[in-house]
Amino acid sequence: MNTSLILGIVGAGAMGRGIAQIAAIAGIQVKLYDRQAGAADDAHHLITLQLRKLQEKGRLTDLVVDAAINSIARVNTLDAFQNCDIVIEAIVENLDAKRELLGCLEGIVGPDCIFASNTSSLSVTAIAAAATHPDRVAGLHFFNPVPLLKLVEVIPGLLTAEPVVQFLIDFVHKMGHKPVRATDTPGFIVNHASRGYLTEALRIVQENAANFAQIDEVMREAAGFRLGPFELLDLTGLDVSHPVMESIYQQYYHEPRYRPSVITAQRLGAGLLGRKSGRGFYCYENGVIRKDAVPVVEAPAQPWSGAVWVARADPRTSAKIEALLSRCGAILETGQKPSAAALCLVVPMGEDVSTCVLRERLDAPRTLGIDTLTDCYGRLTLMSNPATDRALAQQAQALLARSGQAVTLIKDSYGFILQRVLAIMVNIGCDIAQQGICTPEDLDCAVETGLAYPRGPLAWGDHIGADQVLTILKNLHQTTGDPRYRPSPWLMRRAQLGLSLRHSDN
Repeated sequence: MNTSLILGIVGAGAMGRGIAQIAAIAGIQVKLYDRQAGAADDAHHLITLQLRKLQEKGRLTDLVVDAAINSIARVNTLDAFQNCDIVIEAIVENLDAKRELLGCLEGIVGPDCIFASNTSSLSVTAIAAAATHPDRVAGLHFFNPVPLLKLVEVIPGLLTAEPVVQFLIDFVHKMGHKPVRATDTPGFIVNHASRGYLTEALRIVQENAANFAQIDEVMREAAGFRLGPFELLDLTGLDVSHPVMESIYQQYYHEPRYRPSVITAQRLGAGLLGRKSGRGFYCYENGVIRKDAVPVVEAPAQPWSGAVWVARADPRTSAKIEALLSRCGAILETGQKPSAAALCLVVPMGEDVSTCVLRERLDAPRTLGIDTLTDCYGRLTLMSNPATDRALAQQAQALLARSGQAVTLIKDSYGFILQRVLAIMVNIGCDIAQQGICTPEDLDCAVETGLAYPRGPLAWGDHIGADQVLTILKNLHQTTGDPRYRPSPWLMRRAQLGLSLRHSDN
């Protein structure tokens, strides 16, 4: 790659500013343009402040910082891009606007200049359709904040020349970031793979099985996610997240797996955007969630002191629960059927407690479900059924809290919280692999790096067990009738053959 590259950036917002910063640190000459007067100057000032902070902390040398600041030129017209080797646009996420910009630039830049769009959800092929030379157009999707999130999706359109793709891969490496190649499909890798985490959480709230704070707590404390889905929506802002949901859903011709939610549509209409508006799913003060904005959960009652019976439909899961109950000092019943006074615990997999009550012929007021998907690690989830005695449910919650673990009590729902969210995440990841959007390795790498998930979707599937994920999805599909839960062929075949979900076809 040419060591004296000249990069043009159109758009001096947070994304363009971040790209300019990492490029300048890498020794690339940058020309920064924004049609709004003064925006490029403001961006240069903010970049300078950030670089000086890194200098003070000893992360960058004086020489590197001075050179980087001096390598960023603010320009007032696109005509200044005529000698650029590559131009990256980071403007509004609008197809017509990007096409118009591309048309203008083609009359200015040289014959070998590459045009890269930072689009997060629009078709690169559709953007390139307006170009005289679509072979020089590709997607280069960075993540915000660019200096911290090291992932970049490299997306060739249908007509992009292969040398252009390799140039962009080398270019990303030069800036110290990690490139992953994706085919030109809606949402590419990361925005596609993240659909399940958000949309399934919204469905659970819409069904009134749990509130948003409960879901966030379970996903953080039982599965290790840095942010719960509603904390993440508040961080990103519904003005960004909801249009992406709708865009991917529309581009996939109403594929049920990506169905948006009326909840985010209503909240967007009301201006409840998240942190940036001071109120979203939570209320914020100086960017921090206000304690009084989190729904209050009733304090647990006195712990259940009677006998506890555990359904033994699956010896593996019943053993986990019995070990947990032993730590809580519970009195365990071991018979095939519970006594008339015992608290009954069932272990639904993609089912609700009501279904288990009917199948096991149990007394509904004394029966609750417990989720063992993550081996009873971290926060525990108990699930009542419509007939469960409320006082008994709270006593069961208090009993399990003796383990030292927090316990969330939710209403009857097919598949709890963890099972539903993780299973659909894994299923969408399997479908991404099935479609050949990227390699299984790049999929997990992209999700772990770009979204900071504790595991990529295929790694989650292997951790839980492909056969168990398949069981959850089949039960969800059968009980709800919603095609959203139909299992991916990639998942079914690997579960049947006992293969890792990261195993590619030979």
